[in-house]
Amino acid sequence: MRRAAMLVGAVFLLVGVLGFIPGVTSNIALLTGAGHESGALLLGVFQVSILHNIVHLLFGIAGLAFARSARGARNYLIGGGVIYLLLWLYGLFVDPSSSANFVPLNNADNWLHLVLGIGMIVLGVTLGRSRSTAPTGTP
Repeated sequence: MRRAAMLVGAVFLLVGVLGFIPGVTSNIALLTGAGHESGALLLGVFQVSILHNIVHLLFGIAGLAFARSARGARNYLIGGGVIYLLLWLYGLFVDPSSSANFVPLNNADNWLHLVLGIGMIVLGVTLGRSRSTAPTGTP
């Protein structure tokens, strides 16, 4: 459980850093602070802004911090998964060209958020079960 949270956190940290690197992020000159006007695309697909990259960095730091305990790791994975599912829903209903799209999000981001949300929740639930149902060594 702790390793999973640590790995997820490390990936978010990496994604946050990569969002600022030209070449990995295309149209880096179009990177804005926030909002749908940002034309920067991580891996040429996912719309990012400075705010979006900072959110990834903070989410990564949180993952590493919560990975210090099994309970914290489980809470990070399940809670983070719920946050990403809510972000997916938000992305589905917000007009991509409106000021409400402040993160910013595009269609690729939305579907990635669905996969991340489900994946994190599955990790938190299944790894938590396998730990709690493991034999203790006593008859």
